[in-house]
Amino acid sequence: MTVSLEQLRRCHFAVDLGAARTRVYVKGAGLVVDQPSVAAVNTRTGALIAVGEFAEQMTGRTPSYIRVVRPISGGTVVDIEMAQRMLRQLIGDKTRRQLRRNLRLRAAACTPHDADPLAQRATIETLVGLGAKRVELVDTLIAAAVGCGLPVERPEATMIMVCGAAATQVAVLSLGSLVTAERIPVGGEAVDHAIVQLLRHEHELMLPSQAVRPLQVALSGNGLTAQGPEMTEIHGRDVATGLARSVQVDTATVRDAIQTPLTAVLDGIGKVLRECPPDLVADLADRGIMMVGGSALLPGFDQMLREATGMPVHIAERPDVCAAQGLGAMLEGRIEPLVLNPLAA
Repeated sequence: MTVSLEQLRRCHFAVDLGAARTRVYVKGAGLVVDQPSVAAVNTRTGALIAVGEFAEQMTGRTPSYIRVVRPISGGTVVDIEMAQRMLRQLIGDKTRRQLRRNLRLRAAACTPHDADPLAQRATIETLVGLGAKRVELVDTLIAAAVGCGLPVERPEATMIMVCGAAATQVAVLSLGSLVTAERIPVGGEAVDHAIVQLLRHEHELMLPSQAVRPLQVALSGNGLTAQGPEMTEIHGRDVATGLARSVQVDTATVRDAIQTPLTAVLDGIGKVLRECPPDLVADLADRGIMMVGGSALLPGFDQMLREATGMPVHIAERPDVCAAQGLGAMLEGRIEPLVLNPLAA
């Protein structure tokens, strides 16, 4: 991590390309972009119509010649050209002109744990298209741990769980490096899909594309526990007639539906702990798990983890921007590496 920190301090901006949101941190200016990873394109002319929140509002509401696309899937850039165009618009002309004043423009980017070389290359090419001469890649787990204030550079165990839209990443860190880590292909989108399927099969109701998150919020602060609300009203479209319809949904059935994807997350945590050295597991019994990422805010998720693992579970103060803030802290030089002095002969 020492070499990486030295290289990161030379970077001028950092990008966290997430499946749900894209965040850009500029050295000296802070977090300048925090927008959905969405773009709207005119298929007749190829022109970019909107990006970010405005483009997300268009989802499911556009005429046939306007297509809403997501150039990033699962934390990986799947459409390099569109990702570059989206980033240019999100960053804005003024900030891009300021960055291009640096003759040797350097950038940093988060990559998912165990990202394959093709995914890493796609991220690098995306930022090179913005003018970066060199791109440093940082594991999302390390960036998120730094961003939420965990003492990752010390010889003690810290456990981080990054709850993303497409995947959940779990790791134990010590001395600035990953000891054990696991990437589970289950995230917020899998929970959304489970709820959509439940309503379609049991109530013959199709939800609007942006109605799943409000359903999760309706589960209240004890969403995944029996103390949550008994019923919640959901509006959607009848599968058979196509007409608008409202149904009263038993939230207990919703909790049962989302247990399946969340159980996979628990299995991943168990695997990481089994592969971890006993001394570090003993540290974790006191410190517990730190949850970051947008899906960490799923009501009652932290309580479910406490009951399943028997360990303390904490949610970061701003879990959705921890990775970007961690990259920013490393760019600004706020993280000091642990210096290991060799023993005198």
